[in-house]
Amino acid sequence: MNAVVTPVPAAVEIVALTKRYAPGTPAAVDQIDLRIASGSYCCLLGPSGCGKSTTLRMIAGHESVTSGDILLDNRNITNLPAAARGTAMMFQSFALFPHLSATDNVAFSLKMKGIGKAERHKRANDLLERVAMGHLAARKPGELSGGQQQRVALARALITEPRVLLLDEPLSALDPFLRIQMRAELRRWQKELGLTFVHVTHSQEEAMALADTMVVMNHGVIEQVGSPHAVYNHPASEFVARFMGGHNVLDTPAGPIAVRNDHMRIAAASEGTGGLAATVTDVEYQGTYVLLGLALDAAAPERQNVSVLLGEAAFLARPYAQGEPVRLSWAEADARALGPGVKPPGERASAPAGASLRDDTAALAMTL
Repeated sequence: MNAVVTPVPAAVEIVALTKRYAPGTPAAVDQIDLRIASGSYCCLLGPSGCGKSTTLRMIAGHESVTSGDILLDNRNITNLPAAARGTAMMFQSFALFPHLSATDNVAFSLKMKGIGKAERHKRANDLLERVAMGHLAARKPGELSGGQQQRVALARALITEPRVLLLDEPLSALDPFLRIQMRAELRRWQKELGLTFVHVTHSQEEAMALADTMVVMNHGVIEQVGSPHAVYNHPASEFVARFMGGHNVLDTPAGPIAVRNDHMRIAAASEGTGGLAATVTDVEYQGTYVLLGLALDAAAPERQNVSVLLGEAAFLARPYAQGEPVRLSWAEADARALGPGVKPPGERASAPAGASLRDDTAALAMTL
């Protein structure tokens, strides 16, 4: 008898979810289906305008749903107000109240629920201690660094005891060094708390570092879902291969393929006749590796530019110079066949002014 496969319990399940800002216009999110496992870290990834933030706001209840359903722990929350969903949201700007201390910012939702000052301050300060901000509890946002403000925003989101924490590009306002530090802390907090995190980002590196599951979106639909390793090593379409970076898209008689640039083989043109003829256009020294930009001699314009990643030692053993003719090849096992991907819709209608870029502080107040 065949064993019955039990699916991983889903904290969030999205069924045929659609968002259309006006009748007759292309959908900003177009009938997407997605299961986000309970206790996982899920990143919605894609370029600006792909629908990832709109999807997050529909889950949060900050954006209305045109059609489809959103379930949290098998409970349909599609039409519930934001405060009744069991979710909490961290905004891109953190949306802290500038006139309140860190303690009062964190305790604000408890105040709105009528909880006494002593109790709400105790719970707020306990959370601030947990995110290493207890010693700065009396400070106002203007007296805190970007990383410190993010910790306060996280504590404020957690005080509502959500089942799912929604994060709308929470690291984009930080400098590069702090961004790396804070993404490690986000991952650690997610594991310690055991919550489901759904994180919107346009950074491939950020999603690769954080996610258990990556959801790559394009033109309002989902191009690919999988672990970072699976998505990076087995892109489903040309869009995913190019958006994730580090891949060359090449035409073959069997159709387009993707080959990672660190799996490409390069040789001087004088050393053989196999492979594809190309010319070195750029040489970028990156410390531990050297990135070579090349132009294929016989390729369509959209396929002409490719790259090869060489380790520093390999490049120093056989350096290549700008303008040098070379030949490129790859192992068959390193080639990934690409599907057709998503066809761009007609000209998309813009969202009404303020429809999806509402003031975050006002949205926070609505949530509470």
